[in-house]
Amino acid sequence: MSKINIEFKLLHELAQAPKYAHDGDAGADLVCIEDVTLKPGERSLVATGVAIALPPGYVGLVHPRSGLATKHGIGIVNTPGTIDSGYRGELKICLINLDPSETVSLPAGSRIAQLVIQEVTTAQFIEVQNLDDTDRSDRGFGSTGISS
Repeated sequence: MSKINIEFKLLHELAQAPKYAHDGDAGADLVCIEDVTLKPGERSLVATGVAIALPPGYVGLVHPRSGLATKHGIGIVNTPGTIDSGYRGELKICLINLDPSETVSLPAGSRIAQLVIQEVTTAQFIEVQNLDDTDRSDRGFGSTGISS
């Protein structure tokens, strides 16, 4: 596993540095700086009070926390959220309550998302008249069925 130094700035007195819960974890926890209450089906852009400086060639991907998803139905609307290397603003997380009946309240200081840092390969897109044939061709969205 490789490591990279990521500079960050705390923008609020309640902000906390991104932190890995365990050695070897892929995602560093992000914490909210405000109380959040989400009614069923409701979404909210939640502040973390943290800004980061990713070097060129890296991206930050914001993922939901599995415990919030399974226990409370909390997800992230644009999963994964993409933080480009040129962005220097506050990290905000668009949470959504997918539970059909329960309102969920998260106090300030709750771990609401995970930040995964990855290297990026950029592509040069080349327009062509025809694409190579493959066995799959243009079959997608359920074309392989569900049976193993």
